[in-house]
Amino acid sequence: MNWQELSALLVLATAMSFTPGPNTTLATALAANQGFRHALPFICAVPVGWGALLLVCALGLGALVLALPWLGWAVRIGGVAYLLWLANKLTRARQLGEANAELLHVGFWQGVTLQFVNIKAWMLALAIVGGWIAGRADATQRLVLVVPIMLGFAFASNCCYALVGSALRTWLIGPNGDGQRLVWFNRGMAVVLLVTALWMLVL
Repeated sequence: MNWQELSALLVLATAMSFTPGPNTTLATALAANQGFRHALPFICAVPVGWGALLLVCALGLGALVLALPWLGWAVRIGGVAYLLWLANKLTRARQLGEANAELLHVGFWQGVTLQFVNIKAWMLALAIVGGWIAGRADATQRLVLVVPIMLGFAFASNCCYALVGSALRTWLIGPNGDGQRLVWFNRGMAVVLLVTALWMLVL
């Protein structure tokens, strides 16, 4: 892979990883409600799940999804249903701390699974496999180079969003400690998830 191809890959990775999506929205919300440590399993799950998605796309699943429209729609419907479920959980979270541990629990394996119904993750994986890996004589070497780069971007972007959410915790409590700001913050995050779900349907 020459430096022009690598530069293009880095630009794509930055644009796709650091723009808001289901992963970054959840990382922000989890950290804002229960702190950075609570969000860390999800933050670590994103690169693991996304890396697995990239690998299976490179091995042929991506081509199968493109060839079978019903399979693509199944991924979309599953993703929309999951995002609606998460949005509902967010709107019901009204207090900081462990009281919401069950309500807002999105753990490691849920984070891994989310990548397989995340249309944004599929779009990025298919773009990378189609543009940088598939059909190349050095496809294996390219895959070995691309995977750690993309895992680093996935971890860094969600980590940054979670740090922002964590930094907002004190402000979200509000001057009276009533948590009203948190309620509206969670509703805002839920709206972002709903908009993402609609975007997934119209793609």
